[in-house]
Amino acid sequence: MSVAVVMGSDSDLVVMQAAVDTLDRFGVHRIVRCISAHRDPHGMLRFAAEAESQGIEVIIAGAGGAAHLPGMIASATVLPVIGVPVGRPVLSGMDSLLSIVQMPAGIPVATMAVDGAANAGLLAVRILALSDPELREALRLHAADLIDQVEIKNSTITRATEVLR
Repeated sequence: MSVAVVMGSDSDLVVMQAAVDTLDRFGVHRIVRCISAHRDPHGMLRFAAEAESQGIEVIIAGAGGAAHLPGMIASATVLPVIGVPVGRPVLSGMDSLLSIVQMPAGIPVATMAVDGAANAGLLAVRILALSDPELREALRLHAADLIDQVEIKNSTITRATEVLR
């Protein structure tokens, strides 16, 4: 099992690192690449066409601005593609979000929130867990950990507000 984390620019790694970290936390093999839909469309199409034969099962594609990378990759592969709109100072990533979420019928891209790379990693893990019981159990443990974190935060807030009375 392998996930490709790709991005349109090396500056996107600041956001996409969260997907890499999430995959690493679950022990999922991943590759990370900078692939440009605009500057190297032939290389991008080659990557998409060869991904399945390279053992990749899910592609997480981050892009800012016009954000064509996730959709163009999805148009050239049958693998699931998860798009991460990367925020930019201009328009706060809304342009990227709309570019990724507005895919035409027949070319699906699961779209995360702006800068939502951590959730992209989790969605990739969930997709892989469909055929991997160990990953499913790791996701159950992760969900239990989230509950524990909420309980700790609730306890902290409760104590802090009781002191203020």
